[in-house]
Amino acid sequence: MNLNKISIVILAGGLGTRLKDFRGTNTEKVLLEINGIPMITKQIEQVLDWGFNLNNIVCITNPNIDDSIQKVNKDKFGSGIQHVIQPKQLGIAHAFSFAEDKISSEKILLVLGDNFFENNPFKKKEMISENISNIFIKNVENPKDFGVAEVEGSRIVSLEEKPENPKSNLAVVGLYLYKADIFKKIKTLIPSERGELEITDLNMKLIEDGDLSYNEIDGWWIDAGTPERIIELEAKIN
Repeated sequence: MNLNKISIVILAGGLGTRLKDFRGTNTEKVLLEINGIPMITKQIEQVLDWGFNLNNIVCITNPNIDDSIQKVNKDKFGSGIQHVIQPKQLGIAHAFSFAEDKISSEKILLVLGDNFFENNPFKKKEMISENISNIFIKNVENPKDFGVAEVEGSRIVSLEEKPENPKSNLAVVGLYLYKADIFKKIKTLIPSERGELEITDLNMKLIEDGDLSYNEIDGWWIDAGTPERIIELEAKIN
């Protein structure tokens, strides 16, 4: 499958509570500047550098920043990007569900707006043609801070969200390649104890159906959700 035929959904509606008053501003996370450029702009540029099509991008925002994000995106990229509002913050899978009406492709790349990568995760073109969903994993020193994958050979055995005793050092990064029927599976999810539709629960359904593979990324990966990680990212991409 051609990368130009894959839809891209960027989640850009997170509240960024861990970044409150960072650098003396109340700007929401994806509008914070990374070396002088809004994070959402850097994210879209990253996706385009991987070879995806601007006109296939859907940004999920929240009511507080939708106008601001649309302006930033239009000023930089023109009118090709679509925008959808997640009215309440009820989890990653919940946010993802609002893209359904904008998708007509067979595969969808879901990107968390604050996740950045040193290398192009799509160098292995063969995985694009596989008729299966994919998650991306990275060996890390602090797996307790992330969702963790347990694997056996090429098979994913289990996923846990921020486990106290991780079964591996393989963190699930904020990048997911799904088949278009993923939205049917989202509709079957039950809210977690914190009242959210969890991406880990969604991926577990795919594992149960034998419909989830994985790819291990190389190079650095930064989940830029804290001041420390943003400073680290700026140093990496300076």
